[in-house]
Amino acid sequence: MRSRPASRLVSLGASLVLVASLAACDGQGPGGDEERTAESTGAGSTPTVPPTPSEELGLAEGWGPTRAELDRAARRVGRMKLPDLAGQVIVADWQGTDAPVRMVRDLHLGGVIAFSANVASAEQVRAVNRALSRQVPRKWPLFLGVDQEGGVVERLRGAATRFPAFMSTGAAGDAGLTQEAYAAGAAELRGLGFTVDFAPDADVTSGPGDPTIGSRSASSRPGVVAEHVVAAAAGFSTAGVLPVIKHFPGHGSVPADSHLTLPVQVKSRAQLEASDLVPFARGIEAGLPAVMVGHLDVRAVDPRVPSSLSRKVVTGLLRDELGFEGLVVTDSLEMAAVTRGRDPGRTAVQALRAGSDVLLMPPSPAVARAALVRAVRRGSLPRRRLEQAAARQVALLTHLAGAGQQPGAAPGAAATASRRLSAAAVTVTDGACSGRLVGDVVHAYGDPSAVAAFTPAAQAAGIAVVARRSPPADLTSAKPRPDRRKKERKRAYQRRVRAWEKAEARRERRLDAWLAAEDARLAAGTQVGFTGYRDAPVDGQVAVATDSPWVLGRVAAPTRIATYGDTPAAMQVLVEVLTGQAPAPGRLPVDVPGVARPGC
Repeated sequence: MRSRPASRLVSLGASLVLVASLAACDGQGPGGDEERTAESTGAGSTPTVPPTPSEELGLAEGWGPTRAELDRAARRVGRMKLPDLAGQVIVADWQGTDAPVRMVRDLHLGGVIAFSANVASAEQVRAVNRALSRQVPRKWPLFLGVDQEGGVVERLRGAATRFPAFMSTGAAGDAGLTQEAYAAGAAELRGLGFTVDFAPDADVTSGPGDPTIGSRSASSRPGVVAEHVVAAAAGFSTAGVLPVIKHFPGHGSVPADSHLTLPVQVKSRAQLEASDLVPFARGIEAGLPAVMVGHLDVRAVDPRVPSSLSRKVVTGLLRDELGFEGLVVTDSLEMAAVTRGRDPGRTAVQALRAGSDVLLMPPSPAVARAALVRAVRRGSLPRRRLEQAAARQVALLTHLAGAGQQPGAAPGAAATASRRLSAAAVTVTDGACSGRLVGDVVHAYGDPSAVAAFTPAAQAAGIAVVARRSPPADLTSAKPRPDRRKKERKRAYQRRVRAWEKAEARRERRLDAWLAAEDARLAAGTQVGFTGYRDAPVDGQVAVATDSPWVLGRVAAPTRIATYGDTPAAMQVLVEVLTGQAPAPGRLPVDVPGVARPGC
């Protein structure tokens, strides 16, 4: 692997001119990696030793697989029929909770990715992965992926230990703890049969103006993000699960969501090199094996072309300039950033020509597969490009299957690791740093998920948790004004109306009294307001941010706390801080205007 330190990123611009000159008139050269391979052999050199099968494909070591593993993979994909080879580079989603064995087998897919709708329980998802592994005949592991980052992105709720958001690692500031935590979480994933996790997130968040990443990023400081990305990825790898860092060249500093549109990255090359690219460069230096390319319009590199489809970004910037030799995965090809106004078959071909190795979630895997086959037969996509892509995938999955140092773990085995991470991350920005912060009674309100997790943790610590109750139905059900009956005398009707008015007045007085009593009951407790994902700020005597901490700068609460998650463990840790039983050692990994300090 040709790794280069971040300080040498200044040379990127000149090399991209060369990449542009190699591209076809549509901005995408047909060959992907093979141009680099041809250049590296040298027209006038005469090798004394014949190249191995993987060397003939231009595959290098240094990112995981050994030369023997690469050669074995190269031979295997070289013997594949073209339709099978095209299917191997596709990883699809599916519907339902039954194993999609027939789809994977019939299309010879590389694998599948699971989402929440595919998961009913730990045993069910384990059975799905087991059925796929046993009923789809391959001599290498399937690409069985999941998007399990922690925090707001978790697809296995109820089937695996919940973890706080990745920003908790930046707040804790302990790379060793990060590696341990993510190794423990990955061991559970391996126990469920997964071979790949699309994590950790290597984006550098720009702050509240970042609508997509937020707490999924470790920090707004590139060095902090880089440190914890490398540590988390190492944890995944030791458990035998492939980590895929994302979303190259950085999604944390654009003001739009690529699920909905194509975000425009307007930073200059120098700005990208100083911030967004740093975690990816450090990850490549550390030998991390896989990178997901996002869908971004990077104006300083390839204007108006989605980065996932841009050869200037994937081959030029990621491979040639940063020296990445590993597996490149596209972000989901179902996202609006690459579907709006684009033919899905052409998109699949363009992504392979750009230099990607895995097509993630094309809208129709059958259409994508057919398009790749057609492109090879027509000469617009070399078969060799498909073999490179498939060989990288097969070699890497084979390597990780044999390199895992931990056995798969049962669901819940990582609970202690999740709690340790939350305990190291919890941050008090305003208010006392020690002592009891709440009374014996607490009124918890705001984000329902956080309140639901906080309540049992507080009750277990002897705190009475009160919540606003709904008034009795007889006090809230107003009776309609009576209508005058047919042939009813006016005086009689007026008597009925006066009786109705008196009854409604009594009901309203009783309702007002009930509400006043309820307010007094709630006021007796310490007011603790919880603000969750994308919520408006919730104030109180204690304000708790369970996702991004920026909301803490927009409340007036005398005590303000960031937990970076609403997991049961995070709420247990919060209770210990509120009762003075434990410190809050975390520090804000992002700038939050309006708070007193970054931490205790």
